Amino acid sequence: MNAVRLYHARSSEGVIFEEVPAPAVGTGNVLIRIHATTVTPGELEWYPTWHTREGAPRLKPIPGHELSGMIEAVGPEVTGLKKGDLIYGMNDWFSDGAAAEYCLTTPAQIAPKPAAVDHLEAATVPISGLTAWQALFDRGKLETGQKVLIHGGAGGVGSLAIQLAAWKGAFVATTVSEANAEFVRALGAHEVIDYRKTRFEEVAADADLILDLVGGDTLARSLRAVKQGGRVVTVATSSETSQDPKVKEAFLLIEPNREQLLALTRLIDAGTIRPIVGEAFSLEKAAQAYFPIKKVSRGKAVLRVSNP
Repeated sequence: MNAVRLYHARSSEGVIFEEVPAPAVGTGNVLIRIHATTVTPGELEWYPTWHTREGAPRLKPIPGHELSGMIEAVGPEVTGLKKGDLIYGMNDWFSDGAAAEYCLTTPAQIAPKPAAVDHLEAATVPISGLTAWQALFDRGKLETGQKVLIHGGAGGVGSLAIQLAAWKGAFVATTVSEANAEFVRALGAHEVIDYRKTRFEEVAADADLILDLVGGDTLARSLRAVKQGGRVVTVATSSETSQDPKVKEAFLLIEPNREQLLALTRLIDAGTIRPIVGEAFSLEKAAQAYFPIKKVSRGKAVLRVSNP
């Protein structure tokens, strides 16, 4: 099969499109014919990208851990799924990903693909959608009538977080560039802050939840500005290795959750939320997608693997 493998993460020269052996379906897993996967920021530097669960080095890993496609085969112990089912979801961080024509995953990590969107749009949802859901509702405990400030509202996670928070009945404030102001308002943001012109601390002062998708100084300022009893959640990869107790407490690492994925499917099919494709690349152009000349500022970059 055709796939993208990582030889190193220093530059686009380490992202190689080549032919590799296709994976074989195992007892309890599912083989997916991939139609689309995405470029997740920071994935090339993740520990699981380059290591096994036991800590051994992984050589030439295949990236891309959210996917949309069709079931090609199921293991003998798998029930409720069959060849030909259209699905979307994730696969294990420590295994080869979906930047390939075929990929292995498990039933617990996939759900029926939303019928209202195509595979490119569907592929942007599993990681970003589950991250937004878990940050807002599981860790952030966001309730109807509360105020949330979302840093980086135009990106893959942010654009879905705005829509989910608005659906929940929260007051949604977000920081974006001036160029993305109308875009996030159309998604449901009630208050938009141009981070290049306005400091967000005044808005943060009465926020019940601050969702940080930026990290660095933005996170540090948020931790200082949050009101007594307010919550800060960050998913910025730069925060993962921090030894600061406040940062460690705020950091969220997404967990696969089929029930939440099913809930996202229902919301998409109802027209309540819509996935945003920032830019689409062919699988052969994966190096360009992982090391773009200009970063995607809206939605998420997608790799088109094969046509349905």
